[in-house]
Amino acid sequence: MIQSFLARDEGKTLEFKEDCRSLRQIVRTAVAFANTAGGNIVIGVRDRTKDVIGLTHALDDEERLASAFVDSIYPLFVPDIQIHAWRDRELIVVSVPHAVGPYYLRSEGPEAGVYVRLGSTNRWAGPEIIAEIRRLARNTFFDEQPRPKINSEAIDFRAASEFFKAVSRSLTPPKRKSLGLIVEHGGRDIPTQGAVLLFGKDRRGLFPDAAIRCARFLGIDTVRFIDQTEIDEYLPKSVESVISFIERHTCNGIEIGRVQGRQRPEYSPQVVREAIINAIVHTDYSIGGTGLKVAIFDDRIEITNPGCLPFGLTLEAALSGVSRLRNRVIGHTFRELGLIEQWGSGIGRMLAVCAEAGLVPPRFEEIGTNFRVTLFSNQASVPARPEWYTLLLKHLAWEGQISTRQAAGIWNTSDRTARTRLQKLVTEGVLAAVGTSPKDPRKTYVLKEGRHS
Repeated sequence: MIQSFLARDEGKTLEFKEDCRSLRQIVRTAVAFANTAGGNIVIGVRDRTKDVIGLTHALDDEERLASAFVDSIYPLFVPDIQIHAWRDRELIVVSVPHAVGPYYLRSEGPEAGVYVRLGSTNRWAGPEIIAEIRRLARNTFFDEQPRPKINSEAIDFRAASEFFKAVSRSLTPPKRKSLGLIVEHGGRDIPTQGAVLLFGKDRRGLFPDAAIRCARFLGIDTVRFIDQTEIDEYLPKSVESVISFIERHTCNGIEIGRVQGRQRPEYSPQVVREAIINAIVHTDYSIGGTGLKVAIFDDRIEITNPGCLPFGLTLEAALSGVSRLRNRVIGHTFRELGLIEQWGSGIGRMLAVCAEAGLVPPRFEEIGTNFRVTLFSNQASVPARPEWYTLLLKHLAWEGQISTRQAAGIWNTSDRTARTRLQKLVTEGVLAAVGTSPKDPRKTYVLKEGRHS
């Protein structure tokens, strides 16, 4: 267990602590983990170097932690606390499950004491995030909420019906309600936030940040742009408009076949489409002051939408196919229109298409309160690896770890050469070094979690 933690860096679901002196910070981390997606606090490891130093009085520390969690967190929340031995050292692992809160520090109160995990830091939640946690507790969604100050005339159901007609479906009054476009509120039928976002006649007035901002930059940074536009259309139509902008600013190469050449776009159309639809469906439209952005560079496309992953969901789970809707009304409507085929399959399809075509896979990352997908040009093919790298992966697949001496043996090189290669892979983020210190003679190397090639 300890080795698996050491193979990772601190992040959304993992934190290292050298000791229990900073009890308040440990409790705050537990609150942040509980509110976000769960996680583990490993105590007895230096956070920057991951040197395993252990604890001198692990049993006493365990009791102090248990008391601190009971006394400091509301509602009552007691994470699992266990002492683990690793080599000749004792460590404590605090396992915090995700739970529907919001949980907060008693000393700071229900508004100021709520924390969430953003990357490897604990952040004060703020009103918008607290509201989202409370919606999760009620099993409701932002786009299901009614807009009492407007009526159904504010929704362009004529245009909406045309979208449905195009896929041989009809948008009847009962269908509007079953999709959550209309709800009963105060004795009358009221449009929801989702209906406004999807088909509102005054979308810009009610959601000024819902427009999709697209830009084509010169080179590989944002210093100079060639073209930019804002797409403020009904959401189903905006999918095609964004794709059209991308197609205008990316290349169609020629792939030479046995008989004749054929067009080969710079980016897979299927991957681009999936990425755009996922971003629209999973944007957190409750966050003001920002919106979905599409940035095209010479070597990549970055699609960034407001809202990190839904609470309770980790990036690893999302990459394995687990999905959790952020916008139920928008998601169900997109599915009815054939824009979504199957829940949770979008990321998997993007990865599968790239793997089959031998392309660099997309990069998925949470950046603060945003989620970003980066698509790489097909001109950047997957680099070939040397034979020694393949031998290393085979060894790790069987043994799980490797020492410098073992590496030198399978590569038939000196210890110095082996150490240089292993350290280079650590720097590249492929391997993680596991030991009590940089000079630990028993130090081993493991494949960093999430890396398979």
